[in-house]
Amino acid sequence: MNGAGAPDFFYREAQRLGYVARSAFKKVKVPPRHCDARVKTVCADVMKLPKDQVRALSPQKGFSVILSDMCPLVSGITTRDAALSVELGMQALDLAVGRATLHTLDDNVQKEKEMDGSASDLENEGVLLTGGHLVIKLLESEDVKEISQICKPLFRKASWLRPKATRSSSREIYLICQGLQQGQR
Repeated sequence: MNGAGAPDFFYREAQRLGYVARSAFKKVKVPPRHCDARVKTVCADVMKLPKDQVRALSPQKGFSVILSDMCPLVSGITTRDAALSVELGMQALDLAVGRATLHTLDDNVQKEKEMDGSASDLENEGVLLTGGHLVIKLLESEDVKEISQICKPLFRKASWLRPKATRSSSREIYLICQGLQQGQR
């Protein structure tokens, strides 16, 4: 449905093809030969998800692509929703490249964790392989610029995408980060 409540093209097309929602048209088109046992979907609380548990899903002990389609439960309070979206985006970035790489974390918190031994080296490393790609869904706001600025030096290319299937009233955008630079993991 579009912002006014009337069915739009993507809503009607989803219904015609038997999809549950119009969001089916935002997913990446992956040739069937690539959609095999190598594709892993994790449904968990990202705020508590141990990296070693995620890493264990990969025979290479890392992933070539991480797609974060997380979105907060939208409250309608723009600033709150944007802040929660950025928090989820930062969690996805931390999962991909690790805490050691993210210069925005509070040094004191990191030092405390290192001193008490609660953060293992593997927990501080990301699970995205060098040369890998990261896609993060965010709600458009001034705050998302910070994530983009963090990603630009870490990846060969970082750009924004707003899929055509996204409603005009939606603030959903995707940060596409391509080619994790060597030594950033």
